[in-house]
Amino acid sequence: MSGIKLSRRERIKKGIRKRLSGSTDRPRLSVYRSNKGIYAQVIDDTTGKTLVSASSLSKDFSADGNKIEQSKAVGKLVAEKAIAAGISLVVFDRNGYLYHGRVKSLAEGAREAGLNF
Repeated sequence: MSGIKLSRRERIKKGIRKRLSGSTDRPRLSVYRSNKGIYAQVIDDTTGKTLVSASSLSKDFSADGNKIEQSKAVGKLVAEKAIAAGISLVVFDRNGYLYHGRVKSLAEGAREAGLNF
């Protein structure tokens, strides 16, 4: 990724994180997108701990299809893990990425599996 794109995303990310914080009763669902995979974490910012995580490259994940379909499956997987851990309300942190494509697909998958944000 070029320096200009990366610095732009970091600037947007700082603006988002200034307004957005995960608490114990409503943790933050953070998304990271790479060229090969997509990662999602449910984070409690008051304690600084990751409560639940899922990735398209993890061993317990198996889905075929293109990256958008895999993102939707990761969203469903992280939502199922979060609901099993007793978390149903989260705040969505798109991490500086546009709400489009794989990020949007992950969010829709998490909503379909019962996560509210």
